[in-house]
Amino acid sequence: MSNCRLTVVVDNKAAEGLVAEHGFSLLIETDEQTILFDTGEKKALLSNMEALKIKPEKISTLVLSHGHYDHTGGVAEMLKRNRKLEIYLHAGVFQPRYSLDEEKPVIVKMPLAAMEAVMHHPDNKTHWLTKPMELSSKVGISGPIPRVNDYEDTGGSFYLDPEGRETDTLKDDVAMWFKGDEGLVVCLGCCHSGLVNTLTRVTEITGEKRIALVLGGLHLLNASSQRLEKTVKQLADFDIKRIIACHCSGESAVEYLNAHLSADISMGQAGMVIEA
Repeated sequence: MSNCRLTVVVDNKAAEGLVAEHGFSLLIETDEQTILFDTGEKKALLSNMEALKIKPEKISTLVLSHGHYDHTGGVAEMLKRNRKLEIYLHAGVFQPRYSLDEEKPVIVKMPLAAMEAVMHHPDNKTHWLTKPMELSSKVGISGPIPRVNDYEDTGGSFYLDPEGRETDTLKDDVAMWFKGDEGLVVCLGCCHSGLVNTLTRVTEITGEKRIALVLGGLHLLNASSQRLEKTVKQLADFDIKRIIACHCSGESAVEYLNAHLSADISMGQAGMVIEA
């Protein structure tokens, strides 16, 4: 195995023989650990893991990028099959959450079964993300990501109440990274903090400016042309070699990035395996 092997387990698109669903899950395998980053909406996780010959009991660590249902729906099933998992998450994942993108409020919170499974998991195996954490000498989690620019928002109409009185800024949003020989591998769940904010934070924490790969949801699905222009302008300041966009990225936004950046940019799908 190379330094890091990445397998997209759940995504909106899937290779033949796998289940596609609105959600995201990524397996990160290093010489030291096997990490599951998010668990999808629920239905696809165990089915795709079986098809991909991934055994839940062999996973050492579960990291949750944030508390939306499409990233946490498989948590209860994972914890049922592996009580030894070390879990890393921000306390904000338990908040009530609504999307007002549609005519009526849509509940998008972490499912109750997932919340209960986490709360009943051993305390010494549950780790709360209040700051950056290193899982090993090469793998880390960003912790909460500062919102340092004025054009990146959460990418949707998210609230903590169904009436839309209190905006949900998704402070629990986190990213992961792996330090490879050719630079950082940055793994994103939904990137509600904004792509530029996230990459700025990860490069500050690690001190590494080279980015070999960005993989995951970019949440540019609803991005305005002004936001895309500013995003491209600032991304050009990073040394990014490759971007694999998944889940909530938005195909038109990915096409825009591909037309304006020198990085190798493509869409991902469940079943994709990347050696980094």
